[in-house]
Amino acid sequence: MKKFFSLMVISFLLILTACSGSDQTSGENKGSETLKIGAIFPLSGGLAMLGEESYRGVELAIEQRNKNGGVADGKKVELIKGDAPDPDSAQSEANRLINQENIKTIVGSYSSGIAQAASEVTERNGVLFWEYGAVADSITDRGYKYVLRTNPPASYLSKTHIDFIKDYVAAKLGKDLSEIRVAIAHEDSSYGSTIADEAEKLAKKESINVVTVQPYSAATNDLSSVVLNLKKAKPDVLIAVSYLNDGILLHRQSQELGLKVPVVVGSGGGHDMADFREGVGDMGDGILDVAFPQYQINHEFTPGMEEFINLYKEKYGEEPRSGHSLVHFMGTNVLLDLIDEVGDINPDKLREAALNYKVEAGKTVTGWGVEFDPKTGQNKLSEPYVHQWIDGKLLTVWPEKVAVQEPQINNK
Repeated sequence: MKKFFSLMVISFLLILTACSGSDQTSGENKGSETLKIGAIFPLSGGLAMLGEESYRGVELAIEQRNKNGGVADGKKVELIKGDAPDPDSAQSEANRLINQENIKTIVGSYSSGIAQAASEVTERNGVLFWEYGAVADSITDRGYKYVLRTNPPASYLSKTHIDFIKDYVAAKLGKDLSEIRVAIAHEDSSYGSTIADEAEKLAKKESINVVTVQPYSAATNDLSSVVLNLKKAKPDVLIAVSYLNDGILLHRQSQELGLKVPVVVGSGGGHDMADFREGVGDMGDGILDVAFPQYQINHEFTPGMEEFINLYKEKYGEEPRSGHSLVHFMGTNVLLDLIDEVGDINPDKLREAALNYKVEAGKTVTGWGVEFDPKTGQNKLSEPYVHQWIDGKLLTVWPEKVAVQEPQINNK
Protein backbone atom coordinates (compact mmCIF):
# COMPACT_ATOMS: atom_id res chain seq x y z
CA MET A 1 0.00 0.00 0.00
CA LYS A 2 2.85 2.33 0.88
CA LYS A 3 4.52 1.47 -2.40
CA PHE A 4 1.30 2.26 -4.29
CA PHE A 5 0.91 5.56 -2.42
CA SER A 6 4.53 6.52 -3.20
CA LEU A 7 3.98 5.82 -6.88
CA MET A 8 0.85 8.00 -6.82
CA VAL A 9 2.75 10.89 -5.24
CA ILE A 10 5.61 10.60 -7.75
CA SER A 11 3.14 10.51 -10.64
CA PHE A 12 1.35 13.57 -9.30
CA LEU A 13 4.64 15.45 -8.94
CA LEU A 14 5.64 14.51 -12.48
CA ILE A 15 2.31 15.83 -13.77
CA LEU A 16 2.81 19.10 -11.87
CA THR A 17 6.33 19.41 -13.25
CA ALA A 18 5.10 18.80 -16.78
CA CYS A 19 2.33 21.37 -16.40
CA SER A 20 4.76 23.87 -14.96
CA GLY A 21 7.17 23.25 -17.83
CA SER A 22 4.34 23.67 -20.32
CA ASP A 23 3.31 26.99 -18.77
CA GLN A 24 6.89 28.18 -18.77
CA THR A 25 7.34 27.27 -22.42
CA SER A 26 4.10 29.04 -23.25
CA GLY A 27 5.34 32.12 -21.43
CA GLU A 28 8.65 32.06 -23.28
CA ASN A 29 6.90 31.78 -26.65
CA LYS A 30 4.34 34.42 -25.86
CA GLY A 31 5.24 37.42 -27.95
CA SER A 32 7.38 35.36 -30.34
CA GLU A 33 4.38 34.10 -32.33
CA THR A 34 4.66 34.78 -36.06
CA LEU A 35 1.89 36.51 -37.99
CA LYS A 36 1.92 35.81 -41.72
CA ILE A 37 1.05 38.41 -44.34
CA GLY A 38 0.85 37.64 -48.06
CA ALA A 39 2.34 39.91 -50.72
CA ILE A 40 1.44 39.82 -54.42
CA PHE A 41 3.64 41.77 -56.84
CA PRO A 42 4.92 41.44 -60.42
CA LEU A 43 8.45 40.33 -59.55
CA SER A 44 9.12 38.98 -63.05
CA GLY A 45 7.96 39.97 -66.52
CA GLY A 46 7.47 43.41 -68.01
CA LEU A 47 6.36 45.10 -64.78
CA ALA A 48 9.12 43.63 -62.64
CA MET A 49 11.24 46.76 -62.23
CA LEU A 50 8.61 48.78 -60.39
CA GLY A 51 7.06 45.62 -58.97
CA GLU A 52 10.33 44.81 -57.21
CA GLU A 53 10.78 48.44 -56.16
CA SER A 54 7.30 48.42 -54.62
CA TYR A 55 7.91 45.12 -52.83
CA ARG A 56 11.05 46.58 -51.28
CA GLY A 57 8.97 49.17 -49.45
CA VAL A 58 6.82 46.45 -47.87
CA GLU A 59 9.89 44.41 -46.98
CA LEU A 60 11.63 47.37 -45.34
CA ALA A 61 8.60 48.31 -43.22
CA ILE A 62 8.22 44.77 -41.87
CA GLU A 63 11.92 44.30 -41.20
CA GLN A 64 12.08 47.61 -39.35
CA ARG A 65 9.00 46.81 -37.24
CA ASN A 66 10.31 43.34 -36.37
CA LYS A 67 13.67 44.81 -35.41
CA ASN A 68 11.94 47.33 -33.15
CA GLY A 69 10.00 44.71 -31.19
CA GLY A 70 7.35 43.50 -33.59
CA VAL A 71 3.62 44.05 -33.15
CA ALA A 72 1.00 43.14 -30.57
CA ASP A 73 3.32 42.48 -27.59
CA GLY A 74 6.29 41.23 -29.55
CA LYS A 75 4.80 39.13 -32.34
CA LYS A 76 6.93 39.00 -35.48
CA VAL A 77 5.50 39.51 -38.94
CA GLU A 78 6.51 37.14 -41.72
CA LEU A 79 6.06 38.13 -45.37
CA ILE A 80 4.98 35.35 -47.74
CA LYS A 81 5.40 36.61 -51.29
CA GLY A 82 3.80 35.62 -54.56
CA ASP A 83 5.07 36.58 -58.00
CA ALA A 84 2.26 37.73 -60.29
CA PRO A 85 3.45 39.11 -63.62
CA ASP A 86 -0.11 39.16 -64.99
CA PRO A 87 -3.75 39.02 -63.80
CA ASP A 88 -4.09 35.25 -64.26
CA SER A 89 -1.09 34.54 -62.06
CA ALA A 90 -2.39 37.10 -59.55
CA GLN A 91 -5.52 35.00 -59.10
CA SER A 92 -3.59 31.75 -58.79
CA GLU A 93 -1.14 33.26 -56.32
CA ALA A 94 -3.97 34.69 -54.24
CA ASN A 95 -5.59 31.25 -54.14
CA ARG A 96 -2.27 29.64 -53.16
CA LEU A 97 -1.62 32.11 -50.35
CA ILE A 98 -5.14 31.70 -48.99
CA ASN A 99 -5.59 27.94 -49.34
CA GLN A 100 -2.07 26.62 -48.85
CA GLU A 101 -0.46 29.26 -46.62
CA ASN A 102 -3.67 30.09 -44.69
CA ILE A 103 -3.09 33.83 -45.24
CA LYS A 104 -5.80 36.21 -43.98
CA THR A 105 -4.29 39.52 -45.16
CA ILE A 106 -2.62 40.17 -48.51
CA VAL A 107 -0.82 43.35 -49.62
CA GLY A 108 0.14 44.52 -53.09
CA SER A 109 0.58 45.21 -55.85
CA TYR A 110 1.66 48.26 -57.90
CA SER A 111 -0.31 47.11 -60.98
CA SER A 112 -4.03 47.83 -61.41
CA GLY A 113 -4.66 44.68 -63.45
CA ILE A 114 -2.99 42.53 -60.81
CA ALA A 115 -4.84 44.28 -58.00
CA GLN A 116 -8.20 43.81 -59.74
CA ALA A 117 -7.62 40.09 -60.23
CA ALA A 118 -6.18 39.32 -56.81
CA SER A 119 -8.86 41.25 -54.95
CA GLU A 120 -11.61 39.27 -56.70
CA VAL A 121 -10.18 36.15 -55.03
CA THR A 122 -9.63 37.74 -51.62
CA GLU A 123 -13.15 39.18 -51.52
CA ARG A 124 -14.71 35.78 -52.22
CA ASN A 125 -12.66 34.27 -49.41
CA GLY A 126 -13.19 37.01 -46.81
CA VAL A 127 -9.48 37.88 -46.88
CA LEU A 128 -8.37 41.50 -46.49
CA PHE A 129 -6.59 43.00 -49.52
CA TRP A 130 -4.47 46.12 -48.99
CA GLU A 131 -3.48 48.07 -52.08
CA TYR A 132 -0.58 50.51 -51.79
CA GLY A 133 0.25 51.47 -55.38
CA ALA A 134 -2.27 50.51 -58.09
CA VAL A 135 -4.37 53.47 -59.22
CA ALA A 136 -7.43 52.27 -61.17
CA ASP A 137 -10.52 53.76 -59.52
CA SER A 138 -12.43 50.54 -60.08
CA ILE A 139 -10.31 48.77 -57.46
CA THR A 140 -12.21 50.59 -54.72
CA ASP A 141 -15.29 51.74 -56.66
CA ARG A 142 -16.65 48.17 -56.59
CA GLY A 143 -17.46 48.69 -52.91
CA TYR A 144 -15.81 45.44 -51.82
CA LYS A 145 -15.89 44.90 -48.09
CA TYR A 146 -12.35 43.52 -47.83
CA VAL A 147 -10.42 46.01 -49.99
CA LEU A 148 -8.55 48.99 -48.53
CA ARG A 149 -6.24 51.34 -50.45
CA THR A 150 -3.83 53.89 -48.98
CA ASN A 151 -2.56 55.46 -52.25
CA PRO A 152 -4.48 57.93 -54.45
CA PRO A 153 -6.52 56.51 -57.37
CA ALA A 154 -6.21 57.61 -60.97
CA SER A 155 -8.95 60.21 -60.65
CA TYR A 156 -6.88 62.00 -58.01
CA LEU A 157 -3.92 62.09 -60.44
CA SER A 158 -6.19 63.45 -63.17
CA LYS A 159 -7.52 66.12 -60.84
CA THR A 160 -3.98 67.19 -59.96
CA HIS A 161 -3.16 67.49 -63.68
CA ILE A 162 -6.11 69.77 -64.30
CA ASP A 163 -5.70 71.77 -61.06
CA PHE A 164 -2.05 72.39 -61.92
CA ILE A 165 -2.97 73.64 -65.38
CA LYS A 166 -5.77 75.79 -63.97
CA ASP A 167 -4.01 77.18 -60.90
CA TYR A 168 -0.46 77.54 -62.17
CA VAL A 169 0.32 76.76 -65.82
CA ALA A 170 -2.22 79.01 -67.55
CA ALA A 171 -0.92 82.16 -65.85
CA LYS A 172 2.71 81.22 -66.56
CA LEU A 173 1.86 80.75 -70.24
CA GLY A 174 0.05 84.09 -70.23
CA LYS A 175 -3.21 82.59 -71.48
CA ASP A 176 -6.79 82.36 -70.33
CA LEU A 177 -7.79 78.85 -69.34
CA SER A 178 -10.10 78.55 -72.36
CA GLU A 179 -7.13 79.28 -74.65
CA ILE A 180 -4.97 76.43 -73.33
CA ARG A 181 -4.61 73.54 -75.79
CA VAL A 182 -4.10 70.18 -74.06
CA ALA A 183 -3.10 66.91 -75.69
CA ILE A 184 -3.15 63.51 -73.97
CA ALA A 185 -1.00 60.52 -74.97
CA HIS A 186 -1.54 57.38 -72.92
CA GLU A 187 -0.81 53.68 -72.86
CA ASP A 188 -4.10 51.82 -73.20
CA SER A 189 -4.26 49.57 -70.13
CA SER A 190 -6.62 50.37 -67.25
CA TYR A 191 -3.88 52.56 -65.74
CA GLY A 192 -3.42 54.86 -68.70
CA SER A 193 -7.01 54.83 -69.89
CA THR A 194 -8.46 55.71 -66.50
CA ILE A 195 -6.19 58.72 -65.98
CA ALA A 196 -6.72 59.93 -69.55
CA ASP A 197 -10.51 59.56 -69.49
CA GLU A 198 -10.87 61.33 -66.16
CA ALA A 199 -8.50 64.15 -67.19
CA GLU A 200 -10.54 64.69 -70.34
CA LYS A 201 -13.78 64.89 -68.33
CA LEU A 202 -12.31 67.30 -65.77
CA ALA A 203 -10.81 69.46 -68.51
CA LYS A 204 -14.22 69.79 -70.15
CA LYS A 205 -15.74 70.95 -66.85
CA GLU A 206 -13.09 73.67 -66.63
CA SER A 207 -13.58 74.69 -70.30
CA ILE A 208 -10.06 73.52 -71.12
CA ASN A 209 -9.70 72.49 -74.75
CA VAL A 210 -8.41 68.90 -75.18
CA VAL A 211 -7.25 68.99 -78.81
CA THR A 212 -6.30 65.30 -79.19
CA VAL A 213 -6.18 62.04 -77.24
CA GLN A 214 -3.68 59.44 -78.48
CA PRO A 215 -3.90 55.92 -76.98
CA TYR A 216 -1.25 53.31 -77.72
CA SER A 217 0.02 49.93 -76.50
CA ALA A 218 2.79 50.08 -73.93
CA ALA A 219 4.41 47.14 -75.70
CA THR A 220 4.89 49.06 -78.97
CA ASN A 221 8.33 49.80 -80.38
CA ASP A 222 7.21 52.68 -82.58
CA LEU A 223 5.24 55.76 -81.48
CA SER A 224 5.99 57.89 -84.53
CA SER A 225 2.33 58.05 -85.60
CA VAL A 226 1.33 59.18 -82.11
CA VAL A 227 4.04 61.84 -82.10
CA LEU A 228 3.07 63.13 -85.55
CA ASN A 229 -0.59 63.41 -84.50
CA LEU A 230 0.48 65.33 -81.41
CA LYS A 231 2.60 67.62 -83.56
CA LYS A 232 -0.39 68.41 -85.79
CA ALA A 233 -2.51 69.30 -82.74
CA LYS A 234 -0.01 71.98 -81.57
CA PRO A 235 -0.69 71.61 -77.83
CA ASP A 236 0.46 73.99 -75.10
CA VAL A 237 0.40 71.13 -72.60
CA LEU A 238 1.00 67.43 -73.16
CA ILE A 239 -0.24 64.97 -70.52
CA ALA A 240 1.68 61.71 -70.99
CA VAL A 241 0.58 58.55 -69.17
CA SER A 242 3.29 55.95 -69.66
CA TYR A 243 5.24 53.12 -68.17
CA LEU A 244 9.03 53.25 -68.31
CA ASN A 245 9.95 51.87 -71.74
CA ASP A 246 7.11 53.50 -73.67
CA GLY A 247 7.72 56.77 -71.80
CA ILE A 248 11.34 56.81 -72.90
CA LEU A 249 10.31 55.92 -76.47
CA LEU A 250 7.68 58.68 -76.59
CA HIS A 251 10.13 61.40 -75.58
CA ARG A 252 12.98 60.15 -77.77
CA GLN A 253 10.76 60.04 -80.85
CA SER A 254 9.27 63.42 -79.95
CA GLN A 255 12.75 64.90 -80.16
CA GLU A 256 13.59 63.03 -83.36
CA LEU A 257 10.38 64.20 -85.07
CA GLY A 258 10.58 67.79 -83.86
CA LEU A 259 7.64 67.81 -81.44
CA LYS A 260 8.01 70.79 -79.12
CA VAL A 261 5.47 71.36 -76.36
CA PRO A 262 5.92 74.18 -73.79
CA VAL A 263 4.68 72.05 -70.88
CA VAL A 264 5.05 68.26 -70.74
CA VAL A 265 3.57 66.53 -67.70
CA GLY A 266 4.03 62.83 -67.10
CA SER A 267 1.76 60.81 -64.90
CA GLY A 268 3.75 58.58 -62.57
CA GLY A 269 4.54 55.20 -64.09
CA GLY A 270 7.98 55.45 -65.64
CA HIS A 271 8.35 59.23 -65.46
CA ASP A 272 9.39 59.24 -61.82
CA MET A 273 12.20 56.68 -62.15
CA ALA A 274 15.91 57.43 -62.32
CA ASP A 275 15.98 54.99 -65.25
CA PHE A 276 13.66 57.35 -67.17
CA ARG A 277 16.08 60.25 -66.79
CA GLU A 278 18.98 58.02 -67.84
CA GLY A 279 16.97 56.80 -70.84
CA VAL A 280 16.09 60.24 -72.19
CA GLY A 281 19.26 62.08 -71.13
CA ASP A 282 19.37 65.86 -70.89
CA MET A 283 16.13 66.28 -72.82
CA GLY A 284 14.42 64.98 -69.69
CA ASP A 285 15.17 68.23 -67.88
CA GLY A 286 12.05 70.34 -67.64
CA ILE A 287 9.61 67.43 -67.90
CA LEU A 288 7.02 67.58 -65.12
CA ASP A 289 5.38 64.60 -63.48
CA VAL A 290 2.20 64.16 -61.45
CA ALA A 291 3.02 61.25 -59.21
CA PHE A 292 3.40 59.71 -55.79
CA PRO A 293 5.71 61.55 -53.37
CA GLN A 294 9.37 61.50 -54.37
CA TYR A 295 12.51 62.18 -52.33
CA GLN A 296 13.47 65.78 -53.14
CA ILE A 297 10.52 67.09 -51.15
CA ASN A 298 9.80 69.24 -48.11
CA HIS A 299 10.92 66.88 -45.33
CA GLU A 300 9.08 68.89 -42.69
CA PHE A 301 5.83 67.77 -44.32
CA THR A 302 7.07 64.19 -44.77
CA PRO A 303 8.52 63.16 -41.37
CA GLY A 304 10.65 60.02 -41.44
CA MET A 305 11.75 60.55 -45.06
CA GLU A 306 15.48 60.69 -44.29
CA GLU A 307 15.23 57.60 -42.10
CA PHE A 308 13.52 55.70 -44.93
CA ILE A 309 16.19 56.71 -47.45
CA ASN A 310 18.93 55.56 -45.08
CA LEU A 311 17.17 52.24 -44.44
CA TYR A 312 16.80 51.69 -48.18
CA LYS A 313 20.44 52.47 -48.97
CA GLU A 314 21.68 50.30 -46.10
CA LYS A 315 19.71 47.26 -47.27
CA TYR A 316 19.87 47.56 -51.05
CA GLY A 317 23.13 49.45 -51.56
CA GLU A 318 21.60 52.17 -53.74
CA GLU A 319 19.29 55.17 -53.67
CA PRO A 320 15.54 54.46 -53.94
CA ARG A 321 14.66 54.08 -57.60
CA SER A 322 11.23 55.70 -57.37
CA GLY A 323 8.54 56.80 -54.93
CA HIS A 324 6.79 53.44 -55.29
CA SER A 325 8.93 51.93 -52.55
CA LEU A 326 8.11 54.89 -50.31
CA VAL A 327 4.32 54.65 -50.66
CA HIS A 328 4.40 50.88 -50.10
CA PHE A 329 6.50 51.48 -46.98
CA MET A 330 3.95 54.01 -45.73
CA GLY A 331 0.96 51.76 -46.48
CA THR A 332 2.55 48.79 -44.77
CA ASN A 333 3.18 50.85 -41.66
CA VAL A 334 -0.51 51.74 -41.51
CA LEU A 335 -1.33 48.02 -41.62
CA LEU A 336 1.29 47.22 -38.96
CA ASP A 337 -0.11 49.95 -36.70
CA LEU A 338 -3.54 48.37 -36.99
CA ILE A 339 -2.24 44.86 -36.32
CA ASP A 340 -0.48 46.24 -33.27
CA GLU A 341 -3.77 47.74 -32.11
CA VAL A 342 -5.96 44.71 -32.87
CA GLY A 343 -3.48 42.06 -31.79
CA ASP A 344 -3.93 39.70 -34.75
CA ILE A 345 -4.72 39.63 -38.48
CA ASN A 346 -8.44 38.91 -38.33
CA PRO A 347 -9.83 40.62 -41.47
CA ASP A 348 -13.03 41.92 -39.86
CA LYS A 349 -11.24 43.33 -36.82
CA LEU A 350 -8.57 44.97 -38.95
CA ARG A 351 -11.13 46.50 -41.29
CA GLU A 352 -13.13 47.90 -38.38
CA ALA A 353 -9.98 49.35 -36.83
CA ALA A 354 -8.95 50.84 -40.20
CA LEU A 355 -12.25 52.69 -40.54
CA ASN A 356 -11.56 54.35 -37.19
CA TYR A 357 -7.89 55.08 -37.95
CA LYS A 358 -7.18 58.77 -38.58
CA VAL A 359 -3.91 60.59 -39.33
CA GLU A 360 -3.59 64.26 -40.31
CA ALA A 361 -1.82 65.31 -43.50
CA GLY A 362 1.84 66.09 -42.93
CA LYS A 363 2.24 63.38 -40.29
CA THR A 364 3.37 60.42 -42.42
CA VAL A 365 6.47 59.75 -44.48
CA THR A 366 4.52 60.50 -47.68
CA GLY A 367 2.84 63.59 -46.27
CA TRP A 368 -0.54 61.95 -46.75
CA GLY A 369 -3.17 61.85 -44.08
CA VAL A 370 -5.19 58.69 -43.55
CA GLU A 371 -8.98 58.40 -43.48
CA PHE A 372 -10.67 55.46 -45.18
CA ASP A 373 -14.03 55.87 -46.88
CA PRO A 374 -16.29 53.26 -45.23
CA LYS A 375 -18.16 52.65 -48.51
CA THR A 376 -15.15 52.13 -50.79
CA GLY A 377 -12.11 51.52 -48.60
CA GLN A 378 -10.24 54.37 -50.32
CA ASN A 379 -7.93 56.62 -48.30
CA LYS A 380 -9.51 60.02 -48.89
CA LEU A 381 -6.46 61.97 -47.68
CA SER A 382 -3.91 60.59 -50.13
CA GLU A 383 -2.80 62.94 -52.91
CA PRO A 384 -0.37 63.15 -55.83
CA TYR A 385 2.19 65.94 -56.09
CA VAL A 386 3.79 67.66 -59.08
CA HIS A 387 7.52 67.06 -59.63
CA GLN A 388 9.98 68.25 -62.25
CA TRP A 389 13.27 66.94 -63.62
CA ILE A 390 15.76 69.78 -63.07
CA ASP A 391 19.50 69.27 -63.57
CA GLY A 392 19.02 65.51 -63.44
CA LYS A 393 17.05 65.54 -60.17
CA LEU A 394 13.34 65.00 -59.67
CA LEU A 395 12.27 67.90 -57.47
CA THR A 396 8.84 68.41 -55.91
CA VAL A 397 7.51 71.72 -57.24
CA TRP A 398 3.77 71.89 -56.48
CA PRO A 399 1.72 72.43 -54.32
CA GLU A 400 3.69 74.84 -52.18
CA LYS A 401 3.38 72.81 -48.96
CA VAL A 402 5.60 70.06 -50.37
CA ALA A 403 7.67 72.04 -52.90
CA VAL A 404 11.42 72.54 -52.70
CA GLN A 405 11.47 74.71 -55.82
CA GLU A 406 9.06 76.60 -58.06
CA PRO A 407 8.11 74.93 -61.35
CA GLN A 408 10.12 76.02 -64.35
CA ILE A 409 7.68 76.76 -67.18
CA ASN A 410 8.97 77.72 -70.63
CA ASN A 411 6.36 80.00 -72.21
CA LYS A 412 8.21 80.38 -75.49
